[in-house]
Order: sequence, then C-alpha cells, then structure tokens
Amino acid sequence: MTDDINEIRDYLRSNQDMGYRELQIRTIPNIRPDKIIGVRTPVLRAYAKGISSGYLDMLPHMYFEEDQLHAFVISGIKDFDKCISEVDRFLPYVDNWATCDQMSPKVFAKHRLQLMDHIRRWITSDRTYMVRFAVKMLMDHFLDDDFDPKYPEMVLKVRSDEYYIQMMVAWYFATALAKQYDNVLYVMEEHKLDKAVHKMTVRKCIDSFRISDDHKKYLRSL
Repeated sequence: MTDDINEIRDYLRSNQDMGYRELQIRTIPNIRPDKIIGVRTPVLRAYAKGISSGYLDMLPHMYFEEDQLHAFVISGIKDFDKCISEVDRFLPYVDNWATCDQMSPKVFAKHRLQLMDHIRRWITSDRTYMVRFAVKMLMDHFLDDDFDPKYPEMVLKVRSDEYYIQMMVAWYFATALAKQYDNVLYVMEEHKLDKAVHKMTVRKCIDSFRISDDHKKYLRSL
C-alpha cells in the first residue's frame, strides 16, 4: 500500500494515453487541460486498490486522475460512518461530472436508511457536484425495492441553470421511467420539469434499451 504522491504521479505518467487524454479534454471541458494526464479508468481503478487511506489526507489534488483515485479509494471504504465522513470531506473539491459520477461507495447499499439523511442534506447544497451526487445516489439506491414516490418529488425540487445538474436530473428521471414507469410518468405528462430538462429526459429515454418502443413513442409525443 502506498500514499507516496511522487510514486503515484510517476505511475500515472507512465500509464499516460495521449489519445485518451485528448478525449477527456473534450468531454470534461471545465477541467484545465494541464490538469489531465490521460489515464484510462480501468487502470485507475486497479491502482486505487493499492493506495492507503493516508492518501485521503492530501487534498486538494493537483491532477484530475488524483481526484479519480480519491473517488475510487472512498468507494472501497467498508465502514459506513468513515465513508460518509470522507465523502463529506471530498465533495467540496469535486469539480467535474466524471469524478462525481464514479464515486459510488459499495457500503451505501447496506445503509440506505442512514444514507437518506445525508442525501437530503447534499441535495439542498449550493455546490453543483454535491447536488449532482445526491441525485445520483437517489438514482442508484432508491429506484428499486426502496422506491418511494416522495423521492422523485425531492428531485423535482432541484432547480438549477447548471448544465451538469440538469443532465443528472434528466438521467434520474429517464432511469426512473425505465424502472418505475407508472409511478413517475406524471412528471412528464404534467410537464413538471423545466423545459430544457424535460427535453433532455425524453432524449435519454429514446436512447435507452430499458424502455419499450411503445413507451418511447408516447414520451416522444410529450
């Protein structure tokens, strides 16, 4: 296990993929190009397993890939309270959709009741990626057996001009329509979303393999 930042950076640079770096620069435009080394996600995930918890004390990080490693280390923490503490410490430093979306702690699935208290706190934040993370946790953990109609209502209260929040809200409702169609269809029929988010949601539904052609046809008509 290591938390030697020089060793970590040497490893990242030795695994640089310039073609992948150019792709990331285009798909994560709010990150300065000089912060992106260009290391593929499977390489980062594998390497994160050998990084010690001391790495989590090194905020803020210099490179995007260092933030990615941070997210993957947090995702592997098995103690719920420790995990939440590290998520709370890291979220203010998260500045892009990729790091936000790839932080997905496995332990949350076993502590959904406690998780909900934190989601309610995150979703009312004025920080873009804290809100996005909250909506993603609702999407990941509360659209199956633990679904409750009050959860989509929580997401409906999110109003933002931030593109990356709007896209997450659209992703949430497209996934909800795939999993809880009858319970959330009213959101689309009654046009409860902002116009831009409504259109994003319909587009995501049309692209989904989990939504039937009949449902897609109806959603397109809306």
